[in-house]
Amino acid sequence: MNAVSNQLDPHTWVKSHADYLYAYTIKRIADEEQAKDLVQETFLAALEKVDKFEGKSSERTWLTAILKNKIIDVYRKNSSGLRKDVQAAEHEQEDFFEHDDGHWRSAHAPQVFGIEDVDHLGNKEFNNILQMCLQKLPALWMAVFTMKHMDDADTTLICSELKVSPSNFWVIIHRTKLNLRACLQRNWE
Repeated sequence: MNAVSNQLDPHTWVKSHADYLYAYTIKRIADEEQAKDLVQETFLAALEKVDKFEGKSSERTWLTAILKNKIIDVYRKNSSGLRKDVQAAEHEQEDFFEHDDGHWRSAHAPQVFGIEDVDHLGNKEFNNILQMCLQKLPALWMAVFTMKHMDDADTTLICSELKVSPSNFWVIIHRTKLNLRACLQRNWE
């Protein structure tokens, strides 16, 4: 063990970081068992890499970076081969726009949402509905949206990690926002 890895104390990881890592994961993977498994896998991977810790970040930041890679692996696995889900979501959007001019159909035009003046992102009920809407998305769309808007990941990194082209990335973001807006409007009062 090198001098820097002596700064790590794996005996305290569960007590010091498990709740944080679980909360981080459950916002991105809405499956409690899988979230718990990912946190455990993170601790195991960290134990295997303890001698590679260089001390350039805090213990929590280092563990979170390992966890992020595990989450990306899940996104990759869940999004491969799911073209049928994407086609179904795309078909659902066909009703949003007029075919001749591309304008919103009046039944699907954006409505006043009722969240503009208040910070509803802190509202537990709103977050539950948002999570439900995210879960309805095709896995690839959810992965792209989560990495971009929850993790503030760079577009180039997202495209590289999830193996999507930049133009496909922007189409996915656009379609995801349309689907989330429609789902939130149906379920949020």
